[in-house]
Amino acid sequence: MKISDAAARLEALGNPTRLRIYRALVKAGAPGLAVGKLQSRLAIPASTLSHHIKALVIVGLLTQERDATTLICRANYQVMRGLVDFLVAECCTEVSCAPSKRQTETAA
Repeated sequence: MKISDAAARLEALGNPTRLRIYRALVKAGAPGLAVGKLQSRLAIPASTLSHHIKALVIVGLLTQERDATTLICRANYQVMRGLVDFLVAECCTEVSCAPSKRQTETAA
C-alpha cells in the first residue's frame, strides 16, 4: 500500500462520526447495512450520514450497492486488512517489542 493511500484512509477514519459509521459496518459483517438502518442505529441526520459515507467510499474503505430502492453499505475488508497490515508491517523491526497485554495475561 502506498503511504499516500494509507494516509488518506487514516485521515478519513480520524473523524469521530466516520469512525462510528465504519465500526458499525465492520460489526455488520459481509451483509452490510442499509443506509436507513445505519442512520437509525447511529442517530445521524441523513445529509450528514451521506457526506461521511461518501468520504469513506472515496478512500475505498466502504462499498455501496443498490438493491432495488435500498442502498446497502459494506466495509471493504480487503482494504481494511491492507491498512492494518501496512501499519504493523515493520512493527519492532529495529527493537524487541514489549509484550502485549494479552500475551502477559496468557502467561500468568
